[in-house]
Amino acid sequence: MTSLFRHVALIGKYQTVASGASGASSRQAMEDIAHFLHTQGCEVVFEHDTAHNMGITGYPMLDVPGIGAQCDLALVVGGDGTMLGIGRQLAHLGVPLIGINQGRLGFITDIPYGNIASTLAPMLRGEYEEDHRSLMQARVMRDGHCVFDALAMNDVVVNRGATSGMVELRVEVDGHFVANQRADGLIIATSTGSTAYALSAGGPMLHPSVPAWVLVPIAPHTLSNRPIVLANTMEIAIELVSGKDASANFDMQSLASLLHGDRIVVTRSEHHARFLHPRGWSYFDTLRQKLHWNEGAV
Repeated sequence: MTSLFRHVALIGKYQTVASGASGASSRQAMEDIAHFLHTQGCEVVFEHDTAHNMGITGYPMLDVPGIGAQCDLALVVGGDGTMLGIGRQLAHLGVPLIGINQGRLGFITDIPYGNIASTLAPMLRGEYEEDHRSLMQARVMRDGHCVFDALAMNDVVVNRGATSGMVELRVEVDGHFVANQRADGLIIATSTGSTAYALSAGGPMLHPSVPAWVLVPIAPHTLSNRPIVLANTMEIAIELVSGKDASANFDMQSLASLLHGDRIVVTRSEHHARFLHPRGWSYFDTLRQKLHWNEGAV
């Protein structure tokens, strides 16, 4: 049966598999997926760096802007980190994403590699659930000028230096003073990122349909500083009051060294990532499998 998606891009986690046995197995997996897509009537292209670093030949190659212009679906093979990276790049281009995980189940790469034929075939025919995830736009402001900006799908984290003590951070929401917090750092997480660093720091899990952010202090000096859930329409500003070697991290990918007086301003991006899941997919199924709920239950 003809696929609803005619032009499909394949994107893989190529940074750690460019050579050796793992590279060969990953290359074979990508080529197997490409062959399957051909049997479903799809025209397949590879993301340029994926093909180059895996040594894949015989297929058209496109860079990310080219994928956005020419493809109507992207299959991401790897883990959640791979999906976060490409999701940020493709969000403004509107290309839907399907995540295939070769290792452990991911929160957003939720199709096991061994199930691709039985799972992907109906999805390509249009039998899928669509899931939109908001992104954050974060800027580092210094003396009234933007010195760094980035998109984040998971979180924005302000951290103390590796060898220094606590940082003091002034927190404002929509221009209203909230508190000065002394802590090891502060996390602003989307609902997608609520199951990442924010969860390990004691924050709540937010269902991805909830249009909210969670503000989570890291090891706060005052134990009454607790996580708080905020509407994602709000603007959050964090000013570094004191502390050495502090940094700002955006999805743990980008890094900016901070000076006293720097302000990290976070707003909701106008763009969102589009994830496609198998028909009948449930976020709670993912939580049960990923967090090992109900193990040992009768």
